[in-house]
Amino acid sequence: MFTLDDRKHVKVAFIYLIVSVFCIAFGWIYEQYSHGVYSEAMIYAFIYPLCGGCLPFTALSLFGKVSVNLWVKCFYHPGIATLTVGSIVEGVLEIYGTTNTLTQVYPIVGWILIGVGVALYIGQCVFTYHRQKNS
Repeated sequence: MFTLDDRKHVKVAFIYLIVSVFCIAFGWIYEQYSHGVYSEAMIYAFIYPLCGGCLPFTALSLFGKVSVNLWVKCFYHPGIATLTVGSIVEGVLEIYGTTNTLTQVYPIVGWILIGVGVALYIGQCVFTYHRQKNS
């Protein structure tokens, strides 16, 4: 039986799945018009929303006992978005034949945001566990 939080996690996982499919389609269409130039960053941009969004939220809907609070969402979702957009931007620049040092900022910021979100979720789980244990 699904609870309201489980349904929210399923909805978020489905949205991340749609974003992954969009990234696959965008990369495929963009590379069709790139005159035979390919970019691994563009090809694999779909992995961030799939492995970082769809799979974890599917697991949370199946096995999660603690719902994700607003602060976790405020850090985790922008982290996944930053990694995805950064990968697409890097792919566009590689296909265009240029580089930019600002593309190095995307992974750093993205992983920091994800790390903060995961740390907040772990802290929330620990707090909930101790609260349930003491009551």
